[in-house]
Amino acid sequence: MIMRIPVSRRRFLATAAASTAITAVGSVSKPYLSRAADRPLITHGIQSGDVSVDSAVIWARADRPARMLAEVATTDSFNTIHRAVFVDALPESDFTAKVLIDGLPAGQDIFYRIRFQDLASPTITGEPRIGRFRTAPSDRRSISFVWSGDTAGQGWGIDESRGGMRTYATMLRNRPDFFIHSGDNIYADGPILAEQKMPNGETWKNRVTEDKAKSAETLAEFRGNYKYNLLDANVRAFNAEVPIFTQWDDHEVTNNWWPGEPLTRAEHQRKKYAEKSALVLAARAGRAFHEYMPLRFAPAEPGRIYRKISYGSLLDVFMAMGQQHIS
Repeated sequence: MIMRIPVSRRRFLATAAASTAITAVGSVSKPYLSRAADRPLITHGIQSGDVSVDSAVIWARADRPARMLAEVATTDSFNTIHRAVFVDALPESDFTAKVLIDGLPAGQDIFYRIRFQDLASPTITGEPRIGRFRTAPSDRRSISFVWSGDTAGQGWGIDESRGGMRTYATMLRNRPDFFIHSGDNIYADGPILAEQKMPNGETWKNRVTEDKAKSAETLAEFRGNYKYNLLDANVRAFNAEVPIFTQWDDHEVTNNWWPGEPLTRAEHQRKKYAEKSALVLAARAGRAFHEYMPLRFAPAEPGRIYRKISYGSLLDVFMAMGQQHIS
């Protein structure tokens, strides 16, 4: 769920600056210092998305129950804070948190700084990460964007010896205004094994995780598919600099699924699904999608993916549901 909780500059700084008390009392309390060394971490980078003329969604994930503290400015010095907000990252959302920042100036580079405050020890905050995006222009000017889809499909994952997902580095070098990911953000039905044979006889060596060892069925496994992509340094660097407009396709759930389908096809049997309902998989997949992607939240339709994003006076981006094929 996206929460918009504007706070005063004074209240935000008072909350975040509480961690500086560690320095003042460090010589008195060694146990306190020991706890302070274990600061909440940002585990999978930061992201922005669904940018408009005056707003955007920002996202991060913590390693524990924590409060995401976010500051927004128009310069990377953060000398003048334009907005300061907070939202909680709880186990119910796998410690992900995202928030809609509005009231932003049009056509402006926006810098955002995120850190997490430990809910169990509120005086302790983690190291910040800084990201940026550009709001849509209010006047008539050129707009550039990149478009793609289908990340880590057919068993081809992150081969760090080959530089990982280098396409994301290439897109970043072009400095687009935004990125449209047209579905198949993950291949939930495509396990990532340690090695893949290439047509030229070489071996592609994947980074592997437990959640990508089989087709996703549980909520934890669907979440693990998104976490896998975010292990790649190129993806994280891109996400911190370029906002994403995303939709989903079939592989966020399973190949060529349709609502109400029983998972009894030969393809499903090969993948050894214990779950026999595509709708059950879709419910879990949809929850993970909304937790891990920085798209706007519609309170009246919490699972909604289709939407229109007005990017200035020259462009409307219509995000559809993608394909849900009928075999």
